Amino acid sequence: MILHLHNGTSADQAEEIAEKTQSVYYEKDGRFILITPSKLQEPPTSFAEEIESSFVMSSDIQLASRSYRNEVREIDLKHTKIGGSTNNTIMITGPCSIESWEQIEQSADLLKSLGITTLRAGCYKPRTSPYSFQGLGLEGLKMLSKIREKYGFNIITEVRDASHVEDVIEHADIIQIGAKAMYDHGILRRCGKARKPVLLKRGFGSTLQEFVQAAEFILSGGNEDVMLCERGIRTFETKTRFTLDLCGVSYLKEHVNLPIILDTSHAMGYRYGVPDLTRACMAMGVDGLLIESHPNPAVAQSDAAQQLDFDQYWEMYSSLEPIAAAVGRNMV
Repeated sequence: MILHLHNGTSADQAEEIAEKTQSVYYEKDGRFILITPSKLQEPPTSFAEEIESSFVMSSDIQLASRSYRNEVREIDLKHTKIGGSTNNTIMITGPCSIESWEQIEQSADLLKSLGITTLRAGCYKPRTSPYSFQGLGLEGLKMLSKIREKYGFNIITEVRDASHVEDVIEHADIIQIGAKAMYDHGILRRCGKARKPVLLKRGFGSTLQEFVQAAEFILSGGNEDVMLCERGIRTFETKTRFTLDLCGVSYLKEHVNLPIILDTSHAMGYRYGVPDLTRACMAMGVDGLLIESHPNPAVAQSDAAQQLDFDQYWEMYSSLEPIAAAVGRNMV
């Protein structure tokens, strides 16, 4: 259950109600919002004078539920907005990992030529093997900050673990929580206190309920700017890296009020399938598409097989424009 307390309710009163109802709470525009376990189905009568309104929920998908807030949340990404009534589909691209100044500047030039405003690149890489390239770390973050100063892009980069979450919050415009960190409560709670947009990726073995409940950790910390990213789940299939769950995307669009981003690169794992998957995603009218691109994928130090070269990205981008127009989306 979600409880909105009256304006003027003191912090001490809110804390008392939260303690007695086992609630998490935060303050928004002078009002305290409490989120109780969903097993509570009636507002407590002992606090009737303090409660302005209440919303009964059937599960612990609460703040993200359309039963609470029916419209998709609008998120301001500085250069553009997504969600709400914008009909915008944000195009996010760049290399899997930042590897050098030359590489990331070439990627920035691609974005500039297309009018894309959000550059992705990983600095801390949660690799499966300890012997693989682990990223440039803080040095990479500083390079991305210089790219932002030069080109004016939004920068999105990933938090691998809690040891560097403060550095990513400082340098990034959008904080990405990767699939392997979806259950890291330290990261989730810290991002809930941050006042920057967060892109949360679905763990490849997670249900939709678990996925959205992870987002609830961020939302319940007071950060309302959360985007969900479907990037494929692990199934019995072995011919692709993962299986992109477009059925799950339909569920999220129907029941959840958060913008939805699709990562087709990680889902497919092979560049030949990325354009077709991306076109299918655009046809679903999603809020964003995240595709990896690299000036020379053959020498990429991570995820070389799935990154598009710039000619391939240009060709795919051009093919998306009529699809976007057909479903009433604006590519930004």
